[in-house]
This record gives sequence, C-alpha cells and structure tokens, in this order.
Amino acid sequence: MNAEEQIQIIKQGTAQVLPLEDLKKKLARNKPLKIKLGADPTAPDLHLGHAVVLSKLRQFQDLGHEVLFLIGDYTARIGDPSGRSKTRPPLTPEDIQRNMQTYFEQVKKILIPEKLTICYNSSWLEKLSGYDWVKLCGKATVAQIIEREDFAQRIAEKRPVGMHELLYPLMQGYDSVALNADVEIGGTDQTFNLMFGRHLQEQFDQEPQVVLTMPLLEGLDGKQKMSKSLGNAIGLAEPADQAFGKLMSISDELVWRYLSLLLHVEPERIAKLQEQVAQGIAHPMDVKKNMAEAIVAKFWSTQEAAQARTQFEALFQRHDMSAAQEFQIPAGTANPLWIVDLLKLLQAVKSSSDAKRLIEQGAVSIDEQVITDFRAMVVLSNAIIVKAGKHKIFKILV
Repeated sequence: MNAEEQIQIIKQGTAQVLPLEDLKKKLARNKPLKIKLGADPTAPDLHLGHAVVLSKLRQFQDLGHEVLFLIGDYTARIGDPSGRSKTRPPLTPEDIQRNMQTYFEQVKKILIPEKLTICYNSSWLEKLSGYDWVKLCGKATVAQIIEREDFAQRIAEKRPVGMHELLYPLMQGYDSVALNADVEIGGTDQTFNLMFGRHLQEQFDQEPQVVLTMPLLEGLDGKQKMSKSLGNAIGLAEPADQAFGKLMSISDELVWRYLSLLLHVEPERIAKLQEQVAQGIAHPMDVKKNMAEAIVAKFWSTQEAAQARTQFEALFQRHDMSAAQEFQIPAGTANPLWIVDLLKLLQAVKSSSDAKRLIEQGAVSIDEQVITDFRAMVVLSNAIIVKAGKHKIFKILV
C-alpha cells in the first residue's frame, strides 16, 4: 500500500496529524515506522476511552508498522497532571505493579500481541544521574512548560503546581528520544506532551516524531471524558453483559459519537441513520441495541454480544426475571443482611457511599419494592430479585 493510501486510513477518525507533511515523508520511505503509545498504569483497568486510541494503533499494525506500547511505570510515580486542577497523588510501587498486571490481557483484545513491543520507561529514566537531569532540564525553558493550559490556569488562580509536575512533560518527551519514535499517538488532552516530545527529539538531533491525536470519548454521563475515577467508564475487563447494559444507558445523542469513535462508522452512514430515526423509519432503541452489540462483539466476542443482547431484551423489554444474573450467597453470610453489605457482596457498588447514593435515588429494589432506608436489613431467601441501578439485576440463590 502506497503512502497516500495509508494516509487516508490513518487520518480517519483522528483529531489532528501534526504535521501531516512529515508523516507523508516518513511513509514515502516505505519502511516500517515506530509508533509509540504511552500509558501510565494509574488504574488496573483500561476502558473504551482507551480503545479509541488502541484501535488506531491496530490500524498501524495492520499497515505493517511497529507498535511500541510504553508502560509508564516510572512516570506513574508522579501521575500525569494533564487536565488536572490540582496535584495528582503519586502511586506506590505496589499500586503500579498491581495495575500493570491486567493491562496486557486487555490490550490483547485489540492489538496483535505478536506485533507488539512492550517497553517500560523506568528502563532509561531510572538510569539518569543528577547531572543528566540538569542537562535534560536545560533542553526546555520554564516559559515553555507553563504555557500548558492546566499549569497556566492553576498559576493564574494562585493554586500550587509542584516542581515534580513540571518535570512530567520532560519525562514523557524523553521517552520519545529513548525510543526514537516516528509517530506518537494520544488523546487531544495529551497534545502539549506529545508536541514536547517533538521538541526534545530535535534537541537530541533526532528526526522529530509526528503527533497524532485522537478525540476523547465521553463517558456514560455524556459530559466528561470517560474515566474510571469519574465513575463514567466501561472497562474492557468488565463482563460483556455488564458492558452491554452500560452502553444501553447512554443518551440517544451519544450513540452517534460511539458509532463514530469506537466502530468507525462513516459520517455518511451516521447521517443516514439519523435521518431514518427522525423520520420514524428506525427506532432509537434498535439503533442503540445494534451499537451496543457491535461494540461488545468487537471488544469482547460475537457470542458474548449476542448473549448480552438476548439477556437485556428479556430483562428490560419483556421483564422476564428468569434471565437475571444468578448469585449464590456464600455459606455463613449473615441473614438478615444490611442492604449496603448485600450490594457490596453482589459487586453492584464499590463503596457504602455508592450504595447510599443509589438508595437515595430510588434505584435499589427487592422484588420490585424500592428500598428507601439506608439502614434497611434484607431477609435473604431463594429467588428474590435485587435491582441496583438501571441495568444490574440479580436473582439470589440461598
């Protein structure tokens, strides 16, 4: 495939390619390029927001290029301050190790493992001496660093910016130097850091990398970018039926965004679907179910996607509670059981505050009876139905 044909594939769905002419020159040499993606293991699970970028990496793999998946095990100790209004708490080595363990299995859902090179930035950053750091800092100015929007805003509002945070762009940029990357991919919120990698490569007499940014996928709330910490994410490690249910909970307006960014549906096709919905030819629920099934099929499996759709339709459209997820209560569990402990046991919530929020919203019920008292005790008996939120329904087995 020639350079122009590759450019058309690469540009699809991207926010920016900076500069495009440099990418054309690199591709025209007809040699495999080194494509870098950096990920700090700040949480144990990747989510569909990450899948937007990973899918673009898969395109590069299919085009015959070398993908470098960089684990920021060193930079995770600082935490990327991008878009943050305050200093991010650093992770412990134990946190980082625990989070890294699940990354690879999730990445394999999208990328071809045999065509993937895993790198760790501790391999070179830990070896830098104090003098090396001084020389590296000499490659940039304070003015350059504080141009970054989040730093500038915090300084203007007289909120603290840690010295260690100012080093983060230097570290991420130096990763590109160490790998001699040809292209670096990231979300649009990473543009400053990626461009800083270009700057540092020039300072080290390397050919600067091309920066390719991908749009940020909005989370389930439809407002903020998908993030585990914001509780609006769909994790790649979640059960398929749970992912399907979450996808069905997004707004009708957000469906078009998910079709574009996760399934790469052409704008013309999306426009036609929107017209069919507006004319009453297509029902929004059917469009959303088709979207959810296609996404689960792509990132889980076609079999799990079909099963998840069947279960969803049985539970939420035909109200057939026999399709509810069965849960065996462990022997020795207290009976009656505090409603909060029951929700935690079912893994329907992560914390007591999550449980309280659901109860206050009227989103928790036992056999169709809404629970309104946070202190309620539940008598556990066989086949009772517990609902937690819109799409978590359990049949209790005692």
